[in-house]
Amino acid sequence: MTRPAGPEASLPDAATRAAAIYPEDWLGSWQWQGHTVSYVGSVPEPVASSGPRPVLLIHGFGACKEHWRHNLPQLATRRPAFAIDLIGFGASSKPPSRLDGEPEDGRALRYSVDLWADQVAGFVREVIGTPVQLVGNSIGGVVALAAAVRLQETVGQVILIDCAQRSLDDRRLSEQPPLRRVGRPLLKQLVRQRWLTGRLFRWLASPGVVRRVLAIAYPSGGGLDDQLVQMLLTPTLSPGAEESFRGFINLFRDHLAPDLLAETSVPVRLLWGEADPWEPVAEARRWAVAFPGVRDLRILPGLGHCPHDENPALVNPVLEEWLAQGDQAGA
Repeated sequence: MTRPAGPEASLPDAATRAAAIYPEDWLGSWQWQGHTVSYVGSVPEPVASSGPRPVLLIHGFGACKEHWRHNLPQLATRRPAFAIDLIGFGASSKPPSRLDGEPEDGRALRYSVDLWADQVAGFVREVIGTPVQLVGNSIGGVVALAAAVRLQETVGQVILIDCAQRSLDDRRLSEQPPLRRVGRPLLKQLVRQRWLTGRLFRWLASPGVVRRVLAIAYPSGGGLDDQLVQMLLTPTLSPGAEESFRGFINLFRDHLAPDLLAETSVPVRLLWGEADPWEPVAEARRWAVAFPGVRDLRILPGLGHCPHDENPALVNPVLEEWLAQGDQAGA
C-alpha cells in the first residue's frame, strides 16, 4: 500500500496521529485530480473480488479518517475496511476555496457535496476496485448518497449515521424563524469575507471551543477524550485548513438527503443518536416512512451526533449485522 505523500500528509503531526490509531502499513495515499488523498485500508491492494464486500467509511465536517478509530479495526476483522479523508480535511490536500461569482483560479476548488462524491466514486473505482458498501456520518452521509447515485450497482448499501439534514440550505429557508430569513442576504455576504472566516476558524479551532462543541455532540460523554480532541485539532494546523472551512460554510445551496434518497435505488439503513443536538431524530423517522429504499432505522437512546465514536460497543454490532446483510444483492 502506498505510504502517505504530499505536503499535508507528510506533516509529522498528521503522520504520528494516524499511526498512533491505525497500523502504519494500513496508511495510504492516492492522487486524485492533482490532489493528495489520505486514507486507511485494512488489506493489501488489490482487493479480492470474492468474499464480504469492502466497506468505505466517510467522515463528517471537521473530522477525518481517524474518527473511525473504534470502528474500522473491528469491521476489518470480517471484511476489507477503508476510511478516507475528504478533500479539505484530515491529511488530504486543502486547496483554496472558490465561491460562486469569484474568478477562475487553477488552484482553487468549489467545495461541495459533488466534489466529495466524485472523490469517493473515484476512490471506489481506482483504489478499491470492487463493489462496496458506504457508511457516512453527518455530511459524510450526504456524500455517501451522492456517491451511490454515481456508482449505482457498484454500491451494495448505504448506512447513514446521523446524516446531515442541512437545515440552513436556501431551499429550507422557509422553515427558519423570520429574523433568520431576513438576515440571510447579510449572512451570505459576511461569510464570503476571508478576514471574517479566518478569524472565525481560528476561534473555533481552539482546544477549549473544540471540547465545548464535543460535549454537546457527545451528550453521554463516552469517547470524549484527549485523543479525540487532538485528532480534530491537528488538521486545522495544515496549510489551507481555513480555506476548506470557508468553502463549507458557504454551501447555502447543495444536495439535500431526501432528494438523493428519492434518486437512488441502493438500499439504505439509518442509525441515529436520539440525543443528536443538530440532526433531529424526527426527520430520520420521516425518511424511514417516506422512502421505500430505507430498509431499517435504529435509534440509539442517550447518544448524540457521532454515536459510532461515542459508544462503539453498541454501534459496531449493528454495523456488522447490516454489512453482513448488505453482502447479499438487494439487501
